[in-house]
Amino acid sequence: MSGEGWVAASATSQFGATMMTMTASSADAGAKSQTSVPVIALEGLGVALGGRPILKNLRAELRGRSIGLLGPNGAGKTTLIHTLLGFHPPNHGTARIFGRDVRQDGKALRATIGYMPERDAFIAGMSCVHFLCQMGELSGLPAEAALERAHEALFYVGLGEARYRPLESYSLGMKQMAKLAQAIQHGPQLIFLDEPTNGLDPAARVRMIELIRDIRDSGRAHLVLSSHLLRDVEECCDEILILKEGRIAVSCNIEEERRANQKFLLLEILGEQAPFVERLTALGCECALPNARRIRAVLPAAVEIRDLYRIAAAQGVQIRRLDYKKDSLEDIFLQAMEGARAEGGGGVVHGPQ
Repeated sequence: MSGEGWVAASATSQFGATMMTMTASSADAGAKSQTSVPVIALEGLGVALGGRPILKNLRAELRGRSIGLLGPNGAGKTTLIHTLLGFHPPNHGTARIFGRDVRQDGKALRATIGYMPERDAFIAGMSCVHFLCQMGELSGLPAEAALERAHEALFYVGLGEARYRPLESYSLGMKQMAKLAQAIQHGPQLIFLDEPTNGLDPAARVRMIELIRDIRDSGRAHLVLSSHLLRDVEECCDEILILKEGRIAVSCNIEEERRANQKFLLLEILGEQAPFVERLTALGCECALPNARRIRAVLPAAVEIRDLYRIAAAQGVQIRRLDYKKDSLEDIFLQAMEGARAEGGGGVVHGPQ
């Protein structure tokens, strides 16, 4: 097998032993992704289209295995993807992918990138396998390897039986899978997925999410997932970049952001509530009382969980339940849109607070 990426290894169970071999170029790609170099570095990136600024002084380092790109319509998500792909030249600053400047190394970078566009970009009159062959050759694969990889990628996404059908006859879900197949067939190090579940029915959406997570978990490619569906990003991504009006509202690791809120507690107790709350307040805790058994508490930095149990024991109160409040991605997104995290006008990067 001549394959140059992770598709074959990911689909070993479907294609058998012939797909177990990886070439040296894939091994090198995997090793490079494990270095300390950011996947994407934005260095004062500014982009204007038609004289109107779209992206404004973006500064961030993104290192996640799967990066979610979020923002309302018009925030600049697609413009950012197109700039990283080399479609739009930066007006100010630059961006780097695996340490390589998109201005200077665009041609070499595009050979290591896969792109699943939001809108269909098929060639009329082609069968799906023929289309993938064309895309594979444009990505730098020899013709024979492109044909082999096209078949493998189509089986991987579940279009093996329909690969000779004309693309015009495909359903919306099948077209989305065909776009994913062409994005991954050449074994890229970084894959941009622009609204991959757009218009899919529930069953097709689940299948698409499973494939994205399988690609992520294979460890052989990084992903950038742009979506207006927070659920898709929450299920697939470990890092997020939220744009608002062409600036960075939030850039953070999702789990780290949630852990930053571990001082927000929900307690359920058995015993006298008032004396217990009085002691908590004396320690500097802020408390709210949803009902006679529950307490919402915000702990100051100096107060530990063990202090709560010590006070409860002294008051003859049992703490029957203790939960940390964890922000959902929706919480983080809404806070960003409300400007709760803004600390200036120039593209602010936020981590754990």
